[in-house]
Amino acid sequence: MTRRIAVELVKVVVRFADGRIVKGFTQDFHPNRDRFHLRPVEDNPGKPIEILIKDLKAVFFVKDFAGDSSYSERKNYFDGAKPQGRKMEVTFRDGEALVGSNLGYDPKRLGFFLFPADPECNNLRTFAVAAAVKNVRYL
Repeated sequence: MTRRIAVELVKVVVRFADGRIVKGFTQDFHPNRDRFHLRPVEDNPGKPIEILIKDLKAVFFVKDFAGDSSYSERKNYFDGAKPQGRKMEVTFRDGEALVGSNLGYDPKRLGFFLFPADPECNNLRTFAVAAAVKNVRYL
């Protein structure tokens, strides 16, 4: 008898280095692979497209696709906050800055995960592509 393992579809917002944004679902993203597949929610929904990490700025793993445009994400930690990993500020080449924590930053890897400082924001975690990062500063 063959056992099938159910793989959960994860909501992501993919930001390309050229500014394009695609929202969709993935089930095969892995931080050490150079590509993954995305099922866009718009433009031919359900048909997967191949995404190359080298073309990206970041992959945002989100609670929902709409988000809340009126919400202003906190860019700092409350006094006494003890997140897992090291607190850091990541500045991308396009000037956007994110604050969060990381469990193992290595600039030689394709990228790294950043867990947001603000637990109320729409991002669950962000995979920042190393080639799109201008600066990393530990807090």
